[in-house]
Amino acid sequence: MEEIEVPTEHLHEAIHEKASEEMHVGHGHEKGWSMYVAISTALIAVFAAITGLMAGHYSNEALINQIKASDQWAYYQAKGIKGEIKTLEVMNGKADPSAVEKYKKEQEAIKKEAEKFQEESNAHLEKHVVLARSVTLFQIAIAISAIAILTKRKPLWYMSMAIALAGIYFFISILFF
Repeated sequence: MEEIEVPTEHLHEAIHEKASEEMHVGHGHEKGWSMYVAISTALIAVFAAITGLMAGHYSNEALINQIKASDQWAYYQAKGIKGEIKTLEVMNGKADPSAVEKYKKEQEAIKKEAEKFQEESNAHLEKHVVLARSVTLFQIAIAISAIAILTKRKPLWYMSMAIALAGIYFFISILFF
């Protein structure tokens, strides 16, 4: 599966440029606020990048485990077919009945392995979904930060910080839960 891309580099650059302009123009307390927006946006971008990499990792792990589960289910089916063939041979007196039991026991072990891989795949996929949600929130926060600095509206920046905190919540929920 593909890694989640974070196409917010141009927004981060626009914020940095605007903050630099504010510093050169010298708008007093506006200069400090612009710097806070620029720094906070850079930090959000770092969180977005790390979270995107982690989401990609969990997506890949889910896919790998799903493939392993599919392989085990194919192996399970093959053992079942061999077991049926042995059953026919036993009915015709050409094989020992213990061979049929051997295939059934092997099938049970293979089934458990396939189910384990399936559960691991589902767990990785759930983590991927939560991290993808986090990346989306970080991207939205960066975009709103850009709008805030361009329009010089602090409430928008506060909103972006709240959205970023929601993204951090989802990110941390994967690390600790």
